Amino acid sequence: MYRQGKWDLRQLVKDHKSPEFARQIANLQEMVKRFEDQKDNLKPSIPSSEFLKILKSIERISENASIIGGYASLLYSADTQSDEATSLVTRVAKLGSEIENKMLFFDLWWKRKIDEKNAQRLINKAGTLGEYLRHKRLLAKYTLSEPEERIINTLDVTGPTALVKIYDKITNGFEYNITLNGKKKTMTREQLTVLVRNTNPKIREMAYKTLLTKYQQNKGVLGEIYQNLVLNWKDEGVEIRGYSSPISIRNIGNDVDNKTVESLLEVCKENAHVFYDFFSYKAKSLGMKKLRRYDLYAPNLKKIKERNYTYEKATKLVLESLAKFSPTLSDYAKRVFAENHIDAEIRKGKRDGAFCSTVSPNITPYVLVNYTGKSRDVFTLAHELGHAVHSVAASKQSILVSEAPLPLAETASTFSELLLYDNISNQMSNDERRLILSEKIDDLYATVMRQAFFTLFEIDAHDQIAKGTTVDELSKKYSENLKSQFSNSVELSEDFAIEWSCIPHFFHTPFYCYAYSFGNLLSLSLYQRYKKEGSSFEKPYIEILAAGGSQKPEILLDQYGINIRDKRFWQDGFDYIRSQVKELTLLN
Repeated sequence: MYRQGKWDLRQLVKDHKSPEFARQIANLQEMVKRFEDQKDNLKPSIPSSEFLKILKSIERISENASIIGGYASLLYSADTQSDEATSLVTRVAKLGSEIENKMLFFDLWWKRKIDEKNAQRLINKAGTLGEYLRHKRLLAKYTLSEPEERIINTLDVTGPTALVKIYDKITNGFEYNITLNGKKKTMTREQLTVLVRNTNPKIREMAYKTLLTKYQQNKGVLGEIYQNLVLNWKDEGVEIRGYSSPISIRNIGNDVDNKTVESLLEVCKENAHVFYDFFSYKAKSLGMKKLRRYDLYAPNLKKIKERNYTYEKATKLVLESLAKFSPTLSDYAKRVFAENHIDAEIRKGKRDGAFCSTVSPNITPYVLVNYTGKSRDVFTLAHELGHAVHSVAASKQSILVSEAPLPLAETASTFSELLLYDNISNQMSNDERRLILSEKIDDLYATVMRQAFFTLFEIDAHDQIAKGTTVDELSKKYSENLKSQFSNSVELSEDFAIEWSCIPHFFHTPFYCYAYSFGNLLSLSLYQRYKKEGSSFEKPYIEILAAGGSQKPEILLDQYGINIRDKRFWQDGFDYIRSQVKELTLLN
């Protein structure tokens, strides 16, 4: 039933070389042309009924553009070395830029040319699209003139977007040569990453050194790409548009207050010590005086062989875990498999990591994972299917507000991992439970503390690059970040200084990483409520997911008694993590 294969993209585009695909593009362009004809109707006194028709036009164009763009992106992710896929991505990106330019007049009119009274009148009549309109008004002061916006949109295709594609092209093409058990092997990054969890400390060290050496050898070009991306982010966002800081660009885009993010990062920094006891525990379980950075993700118990999970077993476990909490959510996840919207096999050229892509609220999401059979892959599967059920839950929302803001986007994914842990741990012996619990805390470290310190590094790096710096100075700053994070609990080596260049989010989506910390700590709080309230929590949880991006995060969560501006809220999450560390040490 559950085959580890490639996804089927034909629901989006049957054949991008066919006349039918050309017609899809032509139809989209015709919709945009008709939309442009409505420009003269945009007056402050426009009747709400006529204004809603314009919004419906934007929805239809967004749907069709997203299907074409989503297809190109997914095709490229499936094989980043394909010249055909690369060419299509470039072509579609150019098309998207042209469409954005032609529709720009609406954004600029809404942000700049309508008075507040009439704007509020139309917002009040827009239903769930009110948040979409309100947020656009918020962005008004950072919006440029129409000719300037057109220039930026056009140059973006051959500027930052092109730089990111070059980074992907270079790094996804890396091959790692390693000698394992006397045999020379060539591996992808995903295959190499499996080895950092090997029981043999020499293999863990070799895996990391092989990875980091490759990035060190290419630090010149990768560093140049990163510095130019950061300078573009600052020049456009801070210098031209007037945002107060590089991270505020992301915060406002996420519709989250700067204060909320500051509170989150402050609490994360203050609680770095929560993991020190765990690192000490892990070192003892490995027979070491102190954990090395190479050993951070080492299996904790040598005497227990790590389980391998077939793809079929993994999918059954994830779906079963969701069903125990909510049969509705489990049914949502099953759609991904039933419609063959998942790409799970390992192959050269395929994009590293994992993601879930929602092309349209009316189309079941697509999921990419690189499944190798380890327990972490099962949790990755749960994570990405959590994103999928979030999207399906919000599918009744307009495409303009169906996607949750970035900080809320990790809520369902992390919650799904917690459900999986609860399900698996109940089926295991104490020894196996220790192993899984230690892996869970590993993941909490990786998705809460590590991501927060990634963001703290980005803040420093953007500031440093703005003043003028070198790749080696950036690496030195990253080493300082690691020392601040680990203190004396972990032995650090100099080769990790270049690790920042291995983090795709820094290149693809600056300041994305705090969303993981946000989503995980939020999910821990929601999960604690579920444990207290039982099945009655299913309804409010699905309501939160179903809201998508139709409400500002602070306002949405306030309705359920969650104050994300308050540092005490974030501290609750760390108190839970501390209890998990204590539980693990008591199991020994």
